[in-house]
Amino acid sequence: MLHSPGERPPNPRSVLLAEVAQATQRLADAGVPSPRFDAEELAAHVHGVKRGELHTVPDADFDARYWEAIARREAREPLQHITGRAFFRYLELHVGPGVFVPRPETESVVGWAIDAVRAMDVVEPLIVDLCTGSGAIALALAQEVPRSRVHAVELSEDALQYAQKNVAGSRVVLHHGDALSALPELDGQVDLVVSNPPYIPLTEWEYVAPEARDHDPGLALFSGEDGLDTIRGIERTAHRLLRPGGVVVIEHADTQGGQVPWIFTEEKGWADAADHPDLNNRPRFATARRATP
Repeated sequence: MLHSPGERPPNPRSVLLAEVAQATQRLADAGVPSPRFDAEELAAHVHGVKRGELHTVPDADFDARYWEAIARREAREPLQHITGRAFFRYLELHVGPGVFVPRPETESVVGWAIDAVRAMDVVEPLIVDLCTGSGAIALALAQEVPRSRVHAVELSEDALQYAQKNVAGSRVVLHHGDALSALPELDGQVDLVVSNPPYIPLTEWEYVAPEARDHDPGLALFSGEDGLDTIRGIERTAHRLLRPGGVVVIEHADTQGGQVPWIFTEEKGWADAADHPDLNNRPRFATARRATP
């Protein structure tokens, strides 16, 4: 099509870009932490493309369902619940109401765990993931430690349904059960126990971000007055499951730095208990090694 001098040709991206800009402002006004990213991710989801392909969506194809998705995010419904997916390391996971949405902070936990397992002189390391939720940690370990044997334990039936979808076709063996009494048949044999358990104190409820407080299952968030009840129980489970020299890796809140290693004491049969920082240099997870008699 020819255009008269001085006339600007129509921009095929003008409508979509304008809508994304408007949506970004709405999400920012609602207090959403990453408004531009979320506005683009929702546009890509609604139009069935990747974020980097938004420029390929013609104006005529603009989908009014975009504003329905923006309204849900504006109300602080998690982005991952709206899209039905979450990304974790190299994985794309099914998530939604009833299962904890994996966070980027936990990727540091998995990275340390992978390095620890690779450093072991074990041909087929045996790994147990307690409180697996969506199965994110277990799947990442199975994918990145190729000869590992991975067992994952989850108590919630709602979360278990998502985990079953996610681990289908993988080497992960999924168990419906309580992390505090799980897998007695593996006692003394496990090389690595890893967990992202509930660790928020009940007294902190009102300070939790709406996306987590109102949408993540409480079972995956809160654990007693100081937030450490489940971690204390996992300490006992890990000591029972691990072989001498085996390692436990457990996530905790950044405000609990220094507290969790004291749960894994020498008197209880542990050695080398220590805290480790996340990518923002905040204390995020603790590790310990089952002492060798």
